[in-house]
Amino acid sequence: MLLTLLIFLPLLGALLVALLPEGQSSSFKWIALGVTFVELVLAAFIYLAFDTTVADYQLLEQADWITLRLGSLGIVSIDYLLGIDGMSLPLVILSAVVMLIGVISSWNITQKLKAYYALYLLLTGTIMGCFVALDFFLFFLFFEFMLLPMYFLIGLWGGPRREYASIKFFLYTLLGSLLILLVMIGLSISVIDPISTAVQAGLVPDVSLVTSDVIRILQEQLQSRQLELSQVVHTFDMRYLADGNNYLPTAFLHPGADLVLFGMPVRMLAFWAIFLGFAIKLPIVPVHTWLPDAHVEAPTPVSVVLAGVLLKIGGYGFLRIVWNFFPDGGMVYALPLAGLGALSIVYGGLNALAQNDVKKMIAYSSVSHMGFVLLGVASLTGEGINGAIYQMVSHGVLSAMLFLVVGVLYDRTHDRRIDSYRGLLHLMPQYTILTAVAFFGSLGLPGFSGFVGELFTLMGSFQSSYLPGWMTAVSTTGLLLAAAYFLWTLQRMFFGITWVRTVEERQFTTAVLTDLTVREKLLLIPLGLMALVIGLFPNVVFNLTNASVGQWMLKFVAE
Repeated sequence: MLLTLLIFLPLLGALLVALLPEGQSSSFKWIALGVTFVELVLAAFIYLAFDTTVADYQLLEQADWITLRLGSLGIVSIDYLLGIDGMSLPLVILSAVVMLIGVISSWNITQKLKAYYALYLLLTGTIMGCFVALDFFLFFLFFEFMLLPMYFLIGLWGGPRREYASIKFFLYTLLGSLLILLVMIGLSISVIDPISTAVQAGLVPDVSLVTSDVIRILQEQLQSRQLELSQVVHTFDMRYLADGNNYLPTAFLHPGADLVLFGMPVRMLAFWAIFLGFAIKLPIVPVHTWLPDAHVEAPTPVSVVLAGVLLKIGGYGFLRIVWNFFPDGGMVYALPLAGLGALSIVYGGLNALAQNDVKKMIAYSSVSHMGFVLLGVASLTGEGINGAIYQMVSHGVLSAMLFLVVGVLYDRTHDRRIDSYRGLLHLMPQYTILTAVAFFGSLGLPGFSGFVGELFTLMGSFQSSYLPGWMTAVSTTGLLLAAAYFLWTLQRMFFGITWVRTVEERQFTTAVLTDLTVREKLLLIPLGLMALVIGLFPNVVFNLTNASVGQWMLKFVAE
């Protein structure tokens, strides 16, 4: 029940916070801290229980949830189905780390504590649910329910334009959710559960007697149209949605269907719709504009969670759902998809270079770095896919660190403008060192995790038989742009002589711009060490992903 605990422990924590009286506000943060710490411990147990040599899903938990009989159209079955593999486990561990960091960084929140920590724990549970759910319907519930806590966390505790940013975030993500919902419904009526259908069709008396041979016979009967629709059990199980042999031959989303709408096969339209749904969450240019506004207006802890974890659900959706269910679409449109990734890399980098608000600069850098994820996935190579997952983990650690270092300054001065600072090295030497670690890690300095993720996605792009070499060359300009905006920011803010003209200004500046507190060191140092450790020992991540990525790639090799 480890995966169930991972989801419902934060939900129970949120309920406990909501039920406690307002007079016990001091206990809310400690409940949140305790819950997220236990989440990290659970993630560690899951890591220890995980067999890196096994490619299939592990720690499976399954129970019947909803069953609807549709008469002559068969049966619809929705299961409570959880499991992990090498593509989801690194993101589960990342989520546990970032959510704990987010609670510690929330210590400065002073208003509406009960609502804040209840919403934060609710968000924690839904994030974990997205990464471990293997039923598409269950995944969609968690994916959709994340909108609620994030909307309020930005809208109630954000900056001056928080209402605008929260509504924009909500509308963009809701649009993506609606597109995903439409495709999900189409998939569910197109795909059968071969095990339950074998029982309904009378091939075996019980599901425990279903073997691989029985499934093969059933799939042959399905494709030859020997099964009656009333015997069919429709499913949302991701394991069956990814197998083209489980599609009804008459379904409009069948891999061989020839139904055309607006001059394009309906299956390809479905591919683009569900891709767009997750591209908004990642986000990819041109559906990225909600992200800078949300980051600028969100409080520091929410920016940490948004950049560190929530964006990764978009990349995870690419791997687990979009390319997994529509491998034909991924191959047909590999070039334009990789082009969108390259566009995001370059466009995000250029925008970051033009910013004077350091938080907005980091937000656009996230757009650029997430472009590498799409580039790696679109390459359809082992190096590219492994690099994309690694990039998500690396960016989760480094982006959390970047927003924390911005929060340190903002807590002291309430000013995020780059040209408002000069010579911080002399006033805040410890802060300068950790900021430099975050900047150099993010620009891809060898030895840090940012270098490995970008290297492998570019290697995958270069070796891909679907992509031209110039695509990789264009994408590498993102590395140059990252070096430019990070180093320029470091030079302008931290080096040179502090901007003070009088003794009184110097005394005020020295009093305000104090170096890191113990709590701030507790937040930043572990993240810096994580970026260094996985950068020097990338097999910490690759050992988890290799087997699952290898199995995932088989369907593209077969094609």
